[in-house]
Amino acid sequence: MAQTLEQVLEAAGLGGLGKINWNLRTEALYEASLRRGEVELAKNGPLVANTGQHTGRSPNDKFTVEESSSTDNIWWGKVNKPFPEDQFDALKHRLCEHLRGKEVFVQDCIAGADADSEIVVRVVTNSAWHALFARTMFIRPDDVGRKVSATQPEFLIIHSPEFEADPARDGTNSGTFIVPNFGQRTVIIGGSRYAGEIKKSVFFLMNYLLPQRGMLSMHASANIGEHGDSAVFFGLSGTGKTTLSADPARGLIGDDEHGWGSNGIFNFEGGCYAKVINLSKEQEPLIYECTHRYGTILENVVMDPQSREIDLDNGTLTENTRAAYPITHIPNAVVPGVAGHPKNVVMLTCDAFGVLPPISRLSPDQAMYHFISGYTAKVAGTERGVTEPQTTFSTCFGAPFMALHPSVYAKLLGEKIAQHNTSCWLINTGWWGGSYGVGKRMDIHHTRAMLNAALRGDLDGIEYQEHPVFRVSVPKTCPGVPAEILDSRATWSDKDAYDAKASELAQAFQTNFDEYRDMVPEPVASAGPSVSLRVA
Repeated sequence: MAQTLEQVLEAAGLGGLGKINWNLRTEALYEASLRRGEVELAKNGPLVANTGQHTGRSPNDKFTVEESSSTDNIWWGKVNKPFPEDQFDALKHRLCEHLRGKEVFVQDCIAGADADSEIVVRVVTNSAWHALFARTMFIRPDDVGRKVSATQPEFLIIHSPEFEADPARDGTNSGTFIVPNFGQRTVIIGGSRYAGEIKKSVFFLMNYLLPQRGMLSMHASANIGEHGDSAVFFGLSGTGKTTLSADPARGLIGDDEHGWGSNGIFNFEGGCYAKVINLSKEQEPLIYECTHRYGTILENVVMDPQSREIDLDNGTLTENTRAAYPITHIPNAVVPGVAGHPKNVVMLTCDAFGVLPPISRLSPDQAMYHFISGYTAKVAGTERGVTEPQTTFSTCFGAPFMALHPSVYAKLLGEKIAQHNTSCWLINTGWWGGSYGVGKRMDIHHTRAMLNAALRGDLDGIEYQEHPVFRVSVPKTCPGVPAEILDSRATWSDKDAYDAKASELAQAFQTNFDEYRDMVPEPVASAGPSVSLRVA
């Protein structure tokens, strides 16, 4: 006899629940979120949620259970901190007891648009708007003609934003916790209303599972041109993945998380999660339109209580204001989110030093070097406590979400670039003319012009010059971009200051890469900047 949902949940420790709302549609979740006072309704239909003290991810509160089925595979260290099985069981039990008798919302979702990659995830939460977030961000089974049975989900996420751990009792760092357990195929989340914790927990699961199937998982956006030429954009939050991939002239495959398998690239999600602080209708019309539509959830966006107008320029609550919306809100979205092998791979960095060229071409070895390095600046608001850009290296452009050793992902990337003859680019969306506080942020119109030129092939066959410190190939000309902007040193009034900063960043690259030098082929290890060189 087939098990009921109640029986399945009880077997997972979730017995004695109150009303269970299973796979409610968007309209019903809207009503429940408003009825329960969890959100407010803005003009034109988006919901506005306030996440309280947690306005970004809490990386110091994420742990991974150390258990026999996964312990030999996990990249243990400062990113993946071990959590004992018995403490997980005790904390999970207390979380489930907290949910006993409460109304809960259950959403069954698919991660992975490629049939060979997908996993079915069940999210159980006592917050209606978080259930709506899950329904918005992941692939909805009913949208792809699927019906999920009570027993079908492969992973379970148990979520309660107001339940807090006791660090002394539970072994956590604070009241907030995000703890995946691959042995039990369960993730528990509590103590934070920031919905991004749900999204990134699923990404972490995919980063564990897919490489073991020979597929590269990527913290990257992707789009496709009219001739079927797909492109992948690596980058951390705030570097422009969402903005640059949302191009009216190209189809949007997805804005944040993708895989690269034997058939090509594919989206993990069915929604977008865009950072919207200072979003303008003129510069980012597609995303701007999404912030004013029914079906969108706005996190920590300030709204006038009378007119219900939202103010995207107001960072009073946080710089990390977000909009979650179905990818179908984008007129040129590609559904389902699959495409062929990419013609171009673009690595985005927000260089707070202001010394990297705005665009440069990478050799395959340089591409692997920069992929492993994952240099950028953490942008204000993406994580708690970050109020201005901070230089950081995040391996694979997503270290907080990488379950396996970086060498696993780097090897897969190198193999796929070589196999499919993919062109690789490094684009700096950060500063020019000086470091942060002195120089200016790169104009998005110039960045788009450079990117479009690369994707169209306009930068093929032109003259390049090698940067004397970073050794990347910098184009001397680019359609629609003043030539002087292409030479990062030329934009600085104080050339000696540029030379010093370039040398400083080069040394930081080399020091960071020492951790990975022995795990990669020698040509990759030697593909970084040279600290012995100085700009003449």
